[in-house]
Amino acid sequence: MQAATVVWLKRDLRLHDHRPLFQAAQEGPVHLLYVFEPSLWSTEEYAWRQLAFVHASLEALQNELRPLGVQVDVVVGEVVEALAQLHAYHGGFPRLRSHQETGNDRTYARDLVVAAWCRAQGVEWIEDAQDGVIRRLGSRDGWAARWQQRMNAPLTDAPPRIVDAGWGARRLPPLAQLAECLGVPYRPVPERPAGEAAAQAELDSFLRRRGEHYSKEMSSPRTAPEACSRLSKHLAWGTISMRQVHQRTRDRIEDLRWQRKHGESTGGWGRSLRSFHSRLHWRCHFMQKLEDEPELEFHALSHALEDVGRELDPLRFEAWKRGETGVPMVDACMRMLRETGWINFRMRAMLVSFASYQLWLPWQEAGRFLAAQFTDFEPGIHWAQMQMQSGVTGINALRIYSPVKQAADQDPDGEFLARWLPELERVPAEHRAAPWEMPPLIAAAQGFELGRDYPAPVVDPKESYHEANRRMRAARATEFARAEAQRVVEQHGSRKGRAREEQLTVFQKERWR
Repeated sequence: MQAATVVWLKRDLRLHDHRPLFQAAQEGPVHLLYVFEPSLWSTEEYAWRQLAFVHASLEALQNELRPLGVQVDVVVGEVVEALAQLHAYHGGFPRLRSHQETGNDRTYARDLVVAAWCRAQGVEWIEDAQDGVIRRLGSRDGWAARWQQRMNAPLTDAPPRIVDAGWGARRLPPLAQLAECLGVPYRPVPERPAGEAAAQAELDSFLRRRGEHYSKEMSSPRTAPEACSRLSKHLAWGTISMRQVHQRTRDRIEDLRWQRKHGESTGGWGRSLRSFHSRLHWRCHFMQKLEDEPELEFHALSHALEDVGRELDPLRFEAWKRGETGVPMVDACMRMLRETGWINFRMRAMLVSFASYQLWLPWQEAGRFLAAQFTDFEPGIHWAQMQMQSGVTGINALRIYSPVKQAADQDPDGEFLARWLPELERVPAEHRAAPWEMPPLIAAAQGFELGRDYPAPVVDPKESYHEANRRMRAARATEFARAEAQRVVEQHGSRKGRAREEQLTVFQKERWR
């Protein structure tokens, strides 16, 4: 019998635009493998929410594969051990195919071990790129053009036929059993649909129905759940490819241009989809940072800002995690995130800003907690953004968000606050964003007492802002910090124009947002 190719599925749980699977199917018999790694799921970044989404996506993939006569072999264990068992039990295999992965430190270390095992066994490991991230990138010069070239390349068809290697496939365990095996505390919660068909439906509804007012409505946590694409978890776990989203969006933009050219009204679609399209590029731009400098998961990009004196205050940290800081916009967003696994980008930035500046917590600790809340946790984006919103890149203007101002801008009638903070329902809408400023007579008339019905602020938002701003400005004003800013720009900065956000330096005006 012809030797089989093992296809190792990771963050690519789909059939379409899956080059490793397509190529393997052309070569001969295929054995599909997915491994739930205890060493990965035991880290603080991963939790039951991501596990539930991966489990549901695998179920959907198994259903898609069934008519082709093949199933994914699902293993709970470490990857090298799973590969070694297959190699020993089935007389070896010549090739291992997979997609490249820009993951966290654990996946990076694991891939080094897999590479060493393949070399020792004479197994050819072929990794295909799946995002716009370029491995072993020597310079950022020309990166944008290479990204465009990769994203515009023809999509890979789903394999019309797959010959099963006949090695058998271990079944996907029930979710509760899987969580127990991995030691992941499990709490069932309703999730949006998972899998490739769900991803395609989400993209279609965004491009055709939901996305017209994306550019205006993506900032508010009230409107963002409907106006945003909601593709982040599908991209993170590979139930749809970045290339598919890029090309579908590009084609829709071209259709809109044709309509405008012929006198048809396109409403807000053009602006919104161009804005969304640009963010696909920036998604890979941030992932490229982790690929180029894996240490940014642990250490500040600017070595001069490695230690600015942030300390882990357990009481403040717990209040922030529970959504009980006494600052309503922060608490409401945290509670929404913990309940749903998603919050829009601006509110993610505000949560990080409040933790890093007003609470003066280490960004690493805050980042690990947030990662476990996000169904769409993508290490490259997450850690680059944690650093950017905490002010330790050395090249971005300080963005210290005012939760009170954000509430006024994004939730002017207090509807979002009342939904997620029922303690504030009887507080007049104009006082929900800052209940500590409510006149005592109004509070008494409502039967509301700060500290009893809702926590008093753990810090004074304005005073803590000024103190954080003072400390960060002092840290960024040194010659060492200036030299580091230049180094970071050269290694990681955007090449798309000096006005771009990535080129902001320590000399620019900071903003109280």
